[in-house]
Amino acid sequence: MSVVAENVAVQQRQIARRTHGRRNGPAVRLMSPSDLGQLLKPFVFLDFFDMQGPPFVGALHPHSGIATLSYLIDGRMDLIDPEGNTVVMPGGGVEWMQAGRGMWHGGSVGDEKQGRVRGFQLWVALPPELELGPTASAFQSTEDIVSTGPARVLLGSYEGVTSAIQAPSPMNFLAVKLQAGERWTYTPPRTHTVLWASPVEGGLLADGHRLQPEELVAFEQSNAPVEFEALTDTQFILGSGVPHPHDLALGYYSVHTSPAALEVGEAHIQTIGKRLVVEGRLNPRYL
Repeated sequence: MSVVAENVAVQQRQIARRTHGRRNGPAVRLMSPSDLGQLLKPFVFLDFFDMQGPPFVGALHPHSGIATLSYLIDGRMDLIDPEGNTVVMPGGGVEWMQAGRGMWHGGSVGDEKQGRVRGFQLWVALPPELELGPTASAFQSTEDIVSTGPARVLLGSYEGVTSAIQAPSPMNFLAVKLQAGERWTYTPPRTHTVLWASPVEGGLLADGHRLQPEELVAFEQSNAPVEFEALTDTQFILGSGVPHPHDLALGYYSVHTSPAALEVGEAHIQTIGKRLVVEGRLNPRYL
């Protein structure tokens, strides 16, 4: 009996780091490329926002070398895509924007008539073959997102279910809801040794560790499964993936695998920005 207990303990996934992040306007920045992003790459940035009242308007801004995934739990977002089109994303929806060599986007979060607005924005570092490639975008409404058990598969593949959004490298990004007393085990693909979770609300245990709402928990590198147990009704997001084997060359809005690639991406961003100024879509002070 003692041998069995010892073996179970060895298999449990330990927590390597945990943080409540820092507030940045209406959002809490749980991860950035200069801190936990170094540990959890290809996942390099995570914001959680929870707000009410007047919409928060985000001016047009650039990215290169990354992809962004915005997941809206409640409320509404009005997004301006790289072509200048406005797309309204209701609660439960997802926006995917693969910046590649460079693009500009923006929009607003919230609507006074909608009440509470909650969601996450995730940045993913692109591999060398995509970091200077073309821009791609996709939008999914809540009914378009596939599920397996209590998990919605926002990105990647899990238990035979695959998101319509093509992941740039092997990774999963799930949104999970559990009722009080319910247990669910996440068994990552064998090569996914990066794993993190972030609860939205409720009481949650992960292999016996208590996780707090609006916290990011990074697990040790391993491919061991993690059992989640809901102490109360809860929801959380979870990411797993193959480690990004490259250094992070950082710009203000860009992440690349080398200084040379960063220079190309930022030059392309400037070229697009100058065109947007001529078209009257961008204030020159944002260049």
